Amino acid sequence: MDFSAKIKPGLTHSASSRCDEKNTALALGSGSLPVYATPAMAALMEQAAAELTEELLPAEWTSVGTRLELSHTSATPCGLAVRAEARILSVDGRSIAYELRAFDEKGEIGHGHHERFLVQRQRFLQKAEHKLP
Repeated sequence: MDFSAKIKPGLTHSASSRCDEKNTALALGSGSLPVYATPAMAALMEQAAAELTEELLPAEWTSVGTRLELSHTSATPCGLAVRAEARILSVDGRSIAYELRAFDEKGEIGHGHHERFLVQRQRFLQKAEHKLP
């Protein structure tokens, strides 16, 4: 199936959250401080990319993350809003590359690159379930 008519470089989408006691490094076990956790930022960035792609696909298709590289460059204290942006850089068949950026209310807090792969939902799940005993 050719998705290139809808999924194109330059398209963007954002996802938002707020730093609270549930998504701090202390709560998630990725550190010992009550600041926005790197895994929380990574999840928000991936959410932005996934939502961007999902809205462009037929119902029987979805995308799965295959690669994530990021830098977390600034700490965010509890109470501040956080926003992640995903922008499609390239599309190669069913593989999509994204530029990612994350911000709190004071400026950029991280950036990175992400790759997703388009799959048929049912076929993907059947393949994964073959790993079960």
